[in-house]
Amino acid sequence: MLKVAILDDYQNVSQQFVDIEKLSGKYEIKIFSEPFENEADALDKLSEFEALLIMRERTPITKNIIENLTNLKFIITSGLTNESIDLVAAKKKGIIVCGTESNANATPELTWTLILGLARNLKEEIDNMYQGYWQTTIGVELKGKILGLIGLGKVGSQVAKIGKAFGMQVMAWSENLNLEICKELDVLPCTKEDLLKNSDFLSIHVQGGERYKNCITLKELDKMKKTSFLINTSRGPIINEDDLIIALSTNEIAGAGIDVFEKEPLAENNKLRFLPNALLTPHIGYVTEENYNIFYNQMIEALESCVNNNPIRILK
Repeated sequence: MLKVAILDDYQNVSQQFVDIEKLSGKYEIKIFSEPFENEADALDKLSEFEALLIMRERTPITKNIIENLTNLKFIITSGLTNESIDLVAAKKKGIIVCGTESNANATPELTWTLILGLARNLKEEIDNMYQGYWQTTIGVELKGKILGLIGLGKVGSQVAKIGKAFGMQVMAWSENLNLEICKELDVLPCTKEDLLKNSDFLSIHVQGGERYKNCITLKELDKMKKTSFLINTSRGPIINEDDLIIALSTNEIAGAGIDVFEKEPLAENNKLRFLPNALLTPHIGYVTEENYNIFYNQMIEALESCVNNNPIRILK
């Protein structure tokens, strides 16, 4: 019987979307709801498994893990891209890596939750309501403000459309910006420096990896308006976390809405948790019923295809 591990099911909800008992006759499935302490811990606990069903951007499946899990045959990830899997090492070892589809609208919706929360100081006002206070801050309107986007792909384009609906001016920059999409969406293409200097709300929507690692450091944060807000629902390492803490602590920018972090889950004593101008969510950009229904069911579908020697949605 094939031994299958479902990793990083933080909320222990996979069984709400997939009937594990129904699969028990074909697979021996174990669910891991806690993150591994480190790579050695992951190797120890996963040594017997032949298939890993993983949630994108949670447990990194590194070259070391792939080379040392001698029983591993299949890796199935949520999404059709996953920078945390060493695909070269997997291919070299003959391990098949498959993915799933996903909804592209979940992350833009959370992005706007953070933007609106920052604009109206919702974190502070909600906390104050429960403590008996009334109207302690003054918010800002979005109409006429400049929305800056780093990245104008599937997610960035949706964020841009909503920004235009709010009456905002939208600018965009990335290393491979599509000018045709800019024209189609009435988005002004610009340099990175102009984006930093002019944006009232700067939102990040590029993929992870080395290209954009530390794209935002103290150098970039110093160029932003003191009244501006930074939003990241993309990948944690795109922003240098230590520099962001300094900028927020010294009011170099007005605030930040952050859903992704350099190391996840975010440590309990991380300084970001204690900053009044940081609006934080625990990487829930893709955490919706609709997405999880797709993820877990298509993971099983992909696993079945691998077992039947006809793998689907292969990552290369």
